[in-house]
Amino acid sequence: MTDQELNRAIQYVTASTSYARETVGDILKTGLGELTELAAQSTRQFERDALLEYVSQWTIRRTGQPEPLVREVLGCAGRWLDEVYEELNAAPPAGEESSSGEDEGAEPV
Repeated sequence: MTDQELNRAIQYVTASTSYARETVGDILKTGLGELTELAAQSTRQFERDALLEYVSQWTIRRTGQPEPLVREVLGCAGRWLDEVYEELNAAPPAGEESSSGEDEGAEPV
């Protein structure tokens, strides 16, 4: 996620809620940052709900913000969370190269 995309998400959520830009920014930077780290380092796929729960709990602990606030902000940023989630599940596992779809060395049937 680029800085421009993050700023767009912060602006959208700030306009959609009654929370200060600084609070929204802190929550989104923390939550989306952790999700991006998972996308870069993880070797397994996650169900969306399980991943959202993990990111919510991580963000609550890291920011010290109340659970309802964090869940509302992350919920409003659902579009951006889904984009990072798709990247996470589309990326080949760490250390694996994506195949070209050809069966190199395979014997004909």
